[in-house]
Amino acid sequence: MKVYIAGHRGMVGSAIWRKIEKSAPAFELIGQSSRQLDLRNQQAVKDFLSAEKPDVVIDAAARVGGILANNNFPYQFLLENMQIQNNLIAAAVDLKIKKFIFLGSSCIYPKLAPQPLLESHLLTGPLEESNEWYAIAKISGVKLIEAVRKQMGYDYVSLMPTNLYGPHDNFDLQTSHVLPAMIRKFHEAKENNHAPVELWGSGNPMREFLHVDDLAQAVNFALSQALPESLYNVGSGSDLSIKILAQTIQKIVGHQGVINWDDSKPDGTPRKWMDSSLLRDLGWEPQVDLEFGIANTYEWFKDNITNIKEVKLS
Repeated sequence: MKVYIAGHRGMVGSAIWRKIEKSAPAFELIGQSSRQLDLRNQQAVKDFLSAEKPDVVIDAAARVGGILANNNFPYQFLLENMQIQNNLIAAAVDLKIKKFIFLGSSCIYPKLAPQPLLESHLLTGPLEESNEWYAIAKISGVKLIEAVRKQMGYDYVSLMPTNLYGPHDNFDLQTSHVLPAMIRKFHEAKENNHAPVELWGSGNPMREFLHVDDLAQAVNFALSQALPESLYNVGSGSDLSIKILAQTIQKIVGHQGVINWDDSKPDGTPRKWMDSSLLRDLGWEPQVDLEFGIANTYEWFKDNITNIKEVKLS
């Protein structure tokens, strides 16, 4: 079987590549860097898939970022993510590629949806304003996958992970998510004589985190069989406050200074905790403990400070 992983050099795509390579070595994996293939270019995407003829497409490619990046670049977050996913899905359908795994985000659900989040909560209320551009793009991808299943009967599925972290994450403070941003802030503060660390918001929002290797296992699980539904949540099953997360990272990094919370900055959604029982009932289970996963990610961060361009240490 030939499997194309879009975004194979990113945190998610590289984890999926490693998992499939280890668990299914007979599969032929193919990938192209963004320099080799611009996924925003419809004709280029179709030409590539037509030439390679993969049996499966896994879409792990996206323009991603935290609250600041979403706020500063709404046009790019909405347009480019729709271009990427639409080009891949449309080309796959045109070429009769009958298996497609689309990856999204828990931000597709309404800001004030009941907790835990169920797949049925989609489109039942307003989105969180700070990342609605990315969310709307991903919602359109989820519905397009559903439409393909309904109209063509192809084995297309959407996996919606909660907040991801792990090796190859983005640690740029202008564009990163909360967990990698905290790792970098506490590390820099420790190196600067345990200087105080300033964090956004009140620290009260609750968040769920999933190690990227657990998502890779979920993708591998979906790859190995035809799943009965079009949309599945992928979460760790537990959440914690941003304040407790910060204290946990501070302890792992070894920072001994003060944490200052800037409550003039936005908190985002009050809570995002996903019900992943649909996928769990089929046999998938997360494996990576949060503290172990953070420690693993911090070690990777330290080992790669000097040779990854995303980490722009001052």
